[in-house]
Amino acid sequence: MKNRLSSMYEMQLIDDQLDELEALRGDLPAMVSELEDKLRNIQNQINVKEEESANSVARREQNIQKIEKLQESQKRFKSQLYQVRTNKEYDALTKEIDGADAEISRLEKENDALVELGEKLKAEAVELQPVLDELQDELKHKNENLARIIKSNEAEFKKLMEKRKVVEAKINKGDYDNYMRIRRARRGKAVATIRRSACSGCNSIVPSQRQLEIRRNNRIYTCEACGRMLVSAEIADEVSGQTE
Repeated sequence: MKNRLSSMYEMQLIDDQLDELEALRGDLPAMVSELEDKLRNIQNQINVKEEESANSVARREQNIQKIEKLQESQKRFKSQLYQVRTNKEYDALTKEIDGADAEISRLEKENDALVELGEKLKAEAVELQPVLDELQDELKHKNENLARIIKSNEAEFKKLMEKRKVVEAKINKGDYDNYMRIRRARRGKAVATIRRSACSGCNSIVPSQRQLEIRRNNRIYTCEACGRMLVSAEIADEVSGQTE
């Protein structure tokens, strides 16, 4: 049991050091993530506007082809007007001609609207480009700063991660899962010790009887106030001495 407790405390000490390295990065990781989200959002807006603009051009081309076909039909119908023999045939042809006129007018109006829409979308996309460029420059700067910090601590980080893997292998799954659960809930501090009769994690007084039980090192106890796992000062001092 003492080895279990020692391994848990050693894991905490290693994670404390990793947390310190992480803290050196400050808000940079969160800022980089936020900038990346903004970039994706702006880029998506530009892509949508450019796609809609391209669609409007394609639609206009389709309308132009339809207008040309309708104009050809009109010419044919008009030439047939001189060959009709009855009023019924004449009325049918004029109806076709008028229908073609109306459809041509509608398509031309639609094309005018599509031209206006295309120009509007292009202008909006152009307006967004400086915003995108500025975000890209800012992201580049933040990434460079973050990479510099990571590189300066790369060797130490790698060494700590290797030590962590070794210690993790000594801890059974149940203990490790419990450790990680408390660690997430208590801002990285899952294991504490007794200092001046109090939990070193939350400074709450630990009853004398519980302190005595903890010093026996025969089971895992938790702080009644914060829920952190508690190890004796003996184990804490031994592990701290070994890791220095």
